Amino acid sequence: MGNILVITGVTGKKSGGAIAQILSNNKEDILVKFPGGVKALIRGTSDTSLLDKLPIHFQKCCGELTNSNFLEDTLKDVDTVLHVAGISLSAYIVDAAVKCGVRRLILVHTTGIYSKYKTAGENYRITDAYVEKQCKEHGILLTILHPTMIYGNVLDNNVIRFVKMVDKLPFMPVVNGANYALQPVHYMDLAQAYYDVLMNEASTANRNFNLSGGEEILLRDMLIVMGENLGKKVKFISCPFFIAYAGSWVLYIFTFGKKDYREKVQRLVEPRVYSHQEATNAFGYSPRTFRNGIVVEIEEYKNKKYEGVRK
Repeated sequence: MGNILVITGVTGKKSGGAIAQILSNNKEDILVKFPGGVKALIRGTSDTSLLDKLPIHFQKCCGELTNSNFLEDTLKDVDTVLHVAGISLSAYIVDAAVKCGVRRLILVHTTGIYSKYKTAGENYRITDAYVEKQCKEHGILLTILHPTMIYGNVLDNNVIRFVKMVDKLPFMPVVNGANYALQPVHYMDLAQAYYDVLMNEASTANRNFNLSGGEEILLRDMLIVMGENLGKKVKFISCPFFIAYAGSWVLYIFTFGKKDYREKVQRLVEPRVYSHQEATNAFGYSPRTFRNGIVVEIEEYKNKKYEGVRK
């Protein structure tokens, strides 16, 4: 075993990219634990400019994570894999890890496994079950991390959509008054959690953890907080769920199934609150509240917006 750490998703603009910075900030500890160094599995088209500036050296391995030959070549003599690049690629990672004799896997999945709606949750549950079975059968130490909705910068693909709507629309369209609870998590808190799990093997191996944000908050209140940071008073226009759901069925029928928003409408009113107490107990996980975390994202959004106006 070469005591090598492999990380995927390290050029990402959210928690993947942030973990690269945290690893670099803790270079001495990382190289003590992994004297064989750190490999970053990246696409050939990935922008590595930020990665190249970090004081820790990342051995860049270019290829596709769906390519079994590439994975088996890069996972030889590897001790630990931290997989941040997405649950859809986890089965490929696990299969290669089994063949290469990897000792430990840390996989970043999603709290979507808890959804009661089939499409949203079933595939995630199947993947979790598959990797758990493979690791148990082959003696690989496994930790699966389940983040909630990720936010924190303008590339989050989640909260930023709401920010833009609050900023641009005179009335915010919602379903059932947006009175359902969420627990969004800041990407920097996730990156710190990945590092802490990596460095606390004794308390995290062969366990799964929810990684939720620092507060439960209604979507309605999230939108109001966004408005406050944008200098706007949010006005709501609410549609009852049964009308919204009926509308999704009409769209589905008239487009002959090409546009299917039925489950998305159902999930709009599905509470997504999950305790992270086990993570706090195991490795000191302490995420920030949404009210504090959203401030920087909205400032970034406003700066980009004003830059566009000046151009």
